[in-house]
Amino acid sequence: MPAARTPTMNAISTMNEKALHAGLKTWYGRAGDRFEDVVDGYLIDIVRGTTLIEIQTANFAAIKRKLARLLEAHPVRLVYPIAREKWIVKESAGGGRPTRRKSPRRGRIEYVFAELVRLPHLLAHDNFSLEVLLIREEEVRRHDPRRNWRRRGWGTHERRLIEVVERRVFDTPRQLAELLSPALPRPFTTLELAVAQGLPRRLAQAMAYCLREMGALEAVGKRGNAILYRPSGVAA
Repeated sequence: MPAARTPTMNAISTMNEKALHAGLKTWYGRAGDRFEDVVDGYLIDIVRGTTLIEIQTANFAAIKRKLARLLEAHPVRLVYPIAREKWIVKESAGGGRPTRRKSPRRGRIEYVFAELVRLPHLLAHDNFSLEVLLIREEEVRRHDPRRNWRRRGWGTHERRLIEVVERRVFDTPRQLAELLSPALPRPFTTLELAVAQGLPRRLAQAMAYCLREMGALEAVGKRGNAILYRPSGVAA
């Protein structure tokens, strides 16, 4: 059934679109796609056949209600970029020559869990899929001594897409659970998860929480104060 269209819009105008979002939308689009179309009162980034595609560069909480409403009647794919490689460009307020350096940080697929904690149940919905893009990007920073004092006046102005280097689609919680390291003990704590995955403890905790809420992990007891987890359906 074609996506329903209505004259009202529950969305931000495309005039506020950021450079990274615009670049990803251009990269992702195909012939025959409809861009910035209105479906059920919401402005959709890309409509491809019956599928609604939303590109979100940050803050899943901002679109939680929108996704829940759209999933009632439409297949929805949420596209999220993670910077595998980032170049930081600094533009001085005085108009001097910009500087450019490569950030030592390298993003990974697992970083999506930091955002998925806002809507962990959605991947269990039959109409929902998640696509993670690993990208190379530029982060443009501008100097304003009146703001961003924690960064000595430097604040992020925009992010720009350089290249998409990898893409992964997740249709089910089980596919996300396949990111778990085979070196994990059974059962395991979030500290053991952090060590096995090579992730910060806080991100490992987000990963365990999301997979548990999706039904891909289950809590099976405690070791001291630490909760023990194992993949769902595994015999004790």
